[in-house]
Amino acid sequence: MDAEDLEDLFRPLGRVTTKRMFSGRGIYADDVIFALDINGEVFLKTDEQTRPLFEAAGLRPFSYEAPRGTVSTSYWLLPPAAYDDEAELLKWGRLGLEAGRRFAAKKPAIKKKAAAKRSPRAKPAR
Repeated sequence: MDAEDLEDLFRPLGRVTTKRMFSGRGIYADDVIFALDINGEVFLKTDEQTRPLFEAAGLRPFSYEAPRGTVSTSYWLLPPAAYDDEAELLKWGRLGLEAGRRFAAKKPAIKKKAAAKRSPRAKPAR
């Protein structure tokens, strides 16, 4: 899908933007990434709270091959019905957006933790 198609698809959620990334596009609402379009398939952000709903619906995560084997991401396939049914799109799209917002809210803590690991600890004065 191109940027315009993705914006039209998610219009019921409000204004979205896209940015090229990897072999597809990142899909954003309010500067929060909540979906990916990879090779014409749309995947929504999940987390511990929402992933069980995607699993129960028989959906699959976006995965790719890496040198150490298959890597599954936290983005899961948008159900086919959501492409034609606005109520379905809203249901699933909101789950992706909520997970994206929760992840974005955690980011500063994640970055601080990573920075602390990289910076050398001060040695006590003797």
